[in-house]
Amino acid sequence: MKTKILMGLLAVVIAGLIAVPWIASYFYIFILTEILILGLFAASFNLIFGYTGMLSFGHAAFFGIGSYATALVLIHLEWPFLACLLVSMGASALLALVIGFLSVRLNEVYFAMLTLAFGMMVFAIAYQWRSVTNGSDGLAGFTLGSFGLGLDLTLGNPAVYYHVVLAIVAIAAVVLYLICRSSFGMILKAIRQNPERVSFAGLNVRTYRLVAFVIAGTFAGLAGGLIAPFLRVASPELLHWSMSAEPVLMAILGGTGYFLGPFVGSAVFVLLETWITSYTESWMLVLGIILAMMVIFFRKGLLGTALDWWTEVKK
Repeated sequence: MKTKILMGLLAVVIAGLIAVPWIASYFYIFILTEILILGLFAASFNLIFGYTGMLSFGHAAFFGIGSYATALVLIHLEWPFLACLLVSMGASALLALVIGFLSVRLNEVYFAMLTLAFGMMVFAIAYQWRSVTNGSDGLAGFTLGSFGLGLDLTLGNPAVYYHVVLAIVAIAAVVLYLICRSSFGMILKAIRQNPERVSFAGLNVRTYRLVAFVIAGTFAGLAGGLIAPFLRVASPELLHWSMSAEPVLMAILGGTGYFLGPFVGSAVFVLLETWITSYTESWMLVLGIILAMMVIFFRKGLLGTALDWWTEVKK
């Protein structure tokens, strides 16, 4: 029943999202574009946290590297945007392979601290390597050319870029969903619940964790590749360890036990941030209090609590 409800709601939401540019102003188009990109970022994190049980505090490293990769390719090579995204995914996957290989052998708090340390290292390198990253100023001034695949799209138009982001995020979400529903995804859930039992069954837990880590890093890189043209800059802030807290909050807020939870969390997070910043300069304090209250009172996340409530109503 919950699956049918989710699929019905998802169909309505997708139809509404497609129609947004024709019924809403550019302000709402920008907001929804950010929600989609950060939703993919949070969903990639949820693969290793919600499904595999690994809490990473360095996930922004892959997000930021993806943004820098897109910016560098656009500036120096002027490749089609689709090719830039593939480079972003490849660069982030390679970084995730290196960090994951050194990290997945550790458990719980040690894994979290090591990923945080690697995230800080990547940020420091990007901040100081001015000849490549332009230091604290970041990379700006790049323009989007063609999309690729022979499609003539005006990517500089916010409405067109929104539809491109919507299509790419939808495809990425379907791929992530299929991964989570596959036998590989079932093994990841088993590892989260009881890694010792999985190991006794003859499966290499570290290998599965590493593969999940690389997949998550790859999709985080894709999200980073999408955010750079949206913000018109690739800056060290996208690599900062505080940025790694955002997918954690979004996933928990929406519900880590549900595939669509991170997207719900992203929507609530961005909308609250936008609304609060229009009223007070102390928006971080207010936002933190609101998010803390939500996490305390909605133990299953907003999506999980809403579905439980709907089930009770149906009875």
